[in-house]
Amino acid sequence: MNPSPASEPSFDTVRIGLVSISDRASTGVYEDKGLPALRDWLGRALRNPVTYVERLIPDDRLQIANTLCELVDAVHCDLVLTTGGTGPAPRDVTPEATLDVADKEMPGFGEQMRRISLHYVPTAILSRQTAVIRARTLIINLPGQPKSIAETLEGLRQTDGQTLVPGLFAAVPYCIDLIGGPYLETDPAICAAFRPKSAQRPAHSR
Repeated sequence: MNPSPASEPSFDTVRIGLVSISDRASTGVYEDKGLPALRDWLGRALRNPVTYVERLIPDDRLQIANTLCELVDAVHCDLVLTTGGTGPAPRDVTPEATLDVADKEMPGFGEQMRRISLHYVPTAILSRQTAVIRARTLIINLPGQPKSIAETLEGLRQTDGQTLVPGLFAAVPYCIDLIGGPYLETDPAICAAFRPKSAQRPAHSR
């Protein structure tokens, strides 16, 4: 006998901080595209109810660090995604600011992003994205271009739809499990989350 929808467990609510880092976008020189790109991809990929907390700030190391601390310590975001400021230019200081507030560094996320991006452009080796844990929050630096954001989160697929290189978001839900956060559930058509069988909950029906 199948359980009724009312008896099924509900999706955990998740709070996600989105930070777009750009001198010019933050001063209105051009329209910010980072925050809409993040919202769009997460809205398609996650099945959980999500509260977004957004910030658009300049490439200032102290302000970036303070913003990350605010989103973790005061707002209590479960996940924080940044976009922009990860290249080699003098004003690109997002990784430094992220490491300033870290309890633990998670370098595998940056390694996987570069692995994915190298399939598209040789200049991916110039990107310095990383990820860290602060308290019970995962913070990930993403590229600045909307197309690159989607590519790195989602990964590479063959023409038949099979995954060639997993996107970094496939590892995000289990990482958040391990640090005591909510249980994130994804749409496998966008990005299938990977968990050991012992960490999986019964699947929700659609």
